[in-house]
Amino acid sequence: MYFEGRELKPYAEPIEFDFLKEGSVYFSVTFIDEKMHIPQMEPFVFIGCGLSDTDTSDIYFQDVDSFEAGVRFNTATDADNANFLRISKNELSCIFEFDRALEVLMTCSLRRANAQGKL
Repeated sequence: MYFEGRELKPYAEPIEFDFLKEGSVYFSVTFIDEKMHIPQMEPFVFIGCGLSDTDTSDIYFQDVDSFEAGVRFNTATDADNANFLRISKNELSCIFEFDRALEVLMTCSLRRANAQGKL
């Protein structure tokens, strides 16, 4: 099996607000440590903007499992165990389309290899 090589940019390319599509899956990529050697990647479904009466501009994501199970923001209960992520349009720095999330992980792999003296 061969995965085509590519040039990685020295910066992450998160999704821009204008390109979000309701019902599409995006990936949150964050790091547990300051050296950015331990990533966490979690899929979320974009479910819309201003879903609460108290806000009009925040954007909302939902965990894939509860979304696929038919749980929705306006009818979710604690028993549904749904995870909703509410962020402002300016906080999309950790939300990526799949290929961009993969690039963040590949960059992390190179950082880890460099730290271990393998590069």
